[in-house]
Amino acid sequence: LVQLVESGGGSVQDGGSLRLSCAASGFPYSNPWMGWFRQAPGKEREAVAAIGPSGVDTYYADSVKGRFTISRDNDKKIFHLQMNNLKPEDTAMYYCATKETGGRLLDSLAYDAWGRGTQVTVSS
Repeated sequence: LVQLVESGGGSVQDGGSLRLSCAASGFPYSNPWMGWFRQAPGKEREAVAAIGPSGVDTYYADSVKGRFTISRDNDKKIFHLQMNNLKPEDTAMYYCATKETGGRLLDSLAYDAWGRGTQVTVSS
C-alpha cells in the first residue's frame, strides 16, 4: 500500500519561507515520478512542481518559478518543496503525489497516489 505523508506546512508572513516534506512508503516499483500540487478554497487543484526519478529533471508552474525548489532523497524516500518569497496567493492546501511513469507531469489526473495534504497560509 502506497503511503504519502506531507509535513512542514504552517503560517508565514508575505516574503517568508517554508519547507514541505513528503515521506513515501510502500511503492511496488522503484523511484516514482513525484509532484506537488495545491488547492485553494473554491479553486481547482493546480500543479506546483514535479521531479523525475533521479532528481535531475524538474518542472515548475510559471507562478512559482524562481521561488520554489523541488528535490528528493531517494535513499530516505522523502521529497521536499522549498518555498521562498511566499506570497498570499500561495495560500492553499499542498499535496504530494506520485506516478510510475513520466509524461503529463503537471496533470493531476495522471498521478495515482496522493497524500492528505498540509496547509500553507501566507498573510500580507
